[in-house]
Amino acid sequence: MANIKSAKKRIAVIAKKTATNRRVKSHLKAIVKNFDKAIAEKDMAVAAEKLALAEKRLKQAAAKGTIHKNAASRKVSRMAKQFNKAKAE
Repeated sequence: MANIKSAKKRIAVIAKKTATNRRVKSHLKAIVKNFDKAIAEKDMAVAAEKLALAEKRLKQAAAKGTIHKNAASRKVSRMAKQFNKAKAE
């Protein structure tokens, strides 16, 4: 365990950031899962709504540094591709 005051503070800060990031990532997974569920049920109206929400939340997480910017863009791109493919069917 740390003895120096600044090290103790860093441990507390890291714990707080880890909790925040974990919460955000869990929320993102739930949003993506809801999108996948809407696609599986062929409910395009709900899927479009979930896609817009997912894009917004992924970009926010990337802006905060929770996930990488390119990872967020990649996920949005794949979801949009999946949505367009399902819509064409």
